[in-house]
Amino acid sequence: MAHILPALEHGHAPITLQQYFRDSLNAFEDWQVGDPEPVLELGAESIPISDIFAALRGCSDIMPANMVGGVTERLTKPWEGEGPLDEMTFSTAARVMSVLVRKRQLGEDRLASMVESYSPNAWHAH
Repeated sequence: MAHILPALEHGHAPITLQQYFRDSLNAFEDWQVGDPEPVLELGAESIPISDIFAALRGCSDIMPANMVGGVTERLTKPWEGEGPLDEMTFSTAARVMSVLVRKRQLGEDRLASMVESYSPNAWHAH
């Protein structure tokens, strides 16, 4: 990932990278199945949202509460975070969103058929 994205510093993300994450969440929300992965236009570069999420995988900063819902509403199970406020780090959110991007890229049906084809029963049948 040789982009212009700012680097983490001791696990902390600069505010611009956090803002790119928010913009990537919004782009994911608008992403229609079958369309190419959204990109953010940063200066002269177009950066896929998956690269933004990947850049924050090691970030230990707590996500602002107004952004957490953008991630948790996509989960199939209720979110139970650390502490009384159900806090979520950017790292956790980035990992969740990376999986969701990959799932969207593969398509729901294709992913389900891949999982089915890799079932333990299919492996032992050979």
